Amino acid sequence: MSLLDDAIWWHVYPLGAAGAPIRGDQAREAADPGEHRLLRLVPWLDYAVELGCSGVLLGPIFESASHGYDTLDHMAIDRRLGSEEDFEAFMAACRERGLNVMLDGVFNHVAATHPRAEELALRLPDGGLACWEGHSELLTLDHSKPAVVDFVADIMLHWLRKGIAGWRLDVAYAVPPRFWAETIGRVRGEFPNALFLGEVIHGDYAQIVADGRLDTVTQYELWKAIWSSIKDVNFWELAWALDRQAELCRGFVPQTFVGNHDVTRIASQVGEAGAALAAAMLFTLPGMPSIYYGDERGVRGDKGEGATADDELRPALPPEPGEGDRPWMYRLYQDLIGLRRRHPWIARGEAAVLAKDNSWIEYEVRPSGEGGREGQTDRGRDGAGRANGGHANGVLTNSGHANAGDALRVRIELAPRAAVRITDAAGNELFAWRGPEGGLSADAP
Repeated sequence: MSLLDDAIWWHVYPLGAAGAPIRGDQAREAADPGEHRLLRLVPWLDYAVELGCSGVLLGPIFESASHGYDTLDHMAIDRRLGSEEDFEAFMAACRERGLNVMLDGVFNHVAATHPRAEELALRLPDGGLACWEGHSELLTLDHSKPAVVDFVADIMLHWLRKGIAGWRLDVAYAVPPRFWAETIGRVRGEFPNALFLGEVIHGDYAQIVADGRLDTVTQYELWKAIWSSIKDVNFWELAWALDRQAELCRGFVPQTFVGNHDVTRIASQVGEAGAALAAAMLFTLPGMPSIYYGDERGVRGDKGEGATADDELRPALPPEPGEGDRPWMYRLYQDLIGLRRRHPWIARGEAAVLAKDNSWIEYEVRPSGEGGREGQTDRGRDGAGRANGGHANGVLTNSGHANAGDALRVRIELAPRAAVRITDAAGNELFAWRGPEGGLSADAP
């Protein structure tokens, strides 16, 4: 199997997680590799393994002007994080634990002060250099230039030779697909199994994957439908998104998530109980899932505005690993990831909605090729469609009855209290969780 089939990524924004100052004089004063901040993440690798993850998706780690997405030198580790020796030590620690590593490559633009900006940036008709989306500190690369293809391919190859498994391609949607196709084609000549994940917010996902020779793209449509259907009590939206997801999965394995470094934290968006339901959907729907660090601990954070818009989303990790002050959420994630890893076929599975209303939805996931049974309702329910019988408090039950190849049935409820129940094709309960009385507005236990 490939990483698309079995990878579960722990997504970390290193500058924030390691406590590095992000901007201004503080950032430059902190640019001392003697701090070895990247190594502060090493104790958290065992935590990621215990959580159930198989890889670490690192946000920007290269020398940059401030937040990491304004790169100055793609061949050097950001001095606020440490040195190349620190990176090699981090990679060795990951290998010891069987963790893959994916790096975040910003190849759409560079910092305005990048030493090769004059040579590589896109020129405007008046001779000036093109800024990225009006940001004067960011310059768009000219992807029609062979020199830019060489520049990006050399960077990709350099770090793949150091043992990474692949690349997240920042702002992939803004880069001409022919550029990705040429660059990735060159890189695959040496690393045929390297993984290429494109950040794509909207557009024709399948066409972008095909034209750019990407392996997958970020599934923002599903992300939005998950939190919005919970927040608005409207599972009709999720049902539509699952139909769309099924179409996409016929061509590639989408990269799925309920949180990342750019969006309001799921616990802030829908509350703790809602976040638990979102996690249940993440791990039972087809795709290659990632967990944004802290979501498994119920961390909150709102997307703001201006230069500090993302600060709440990218906090420092505590000095010591642990379950945090919401251990129930961590254990719920563990249980759901465990279920997912026992059913790796879910990654390429086929999901079909069985029944739905505003406040509840039931869907089935089957191995690819077996087909779903859309429109059929499980009759082992009461008149309102609720699951009969009691629920465990986030603990896997009767897991021995689930075998790879069996269908999973997932029931998500918002009212009268948040609840999820997962069974196999024979009706054996594999997982169940119920939130507190009071619905989504109540704090979970």
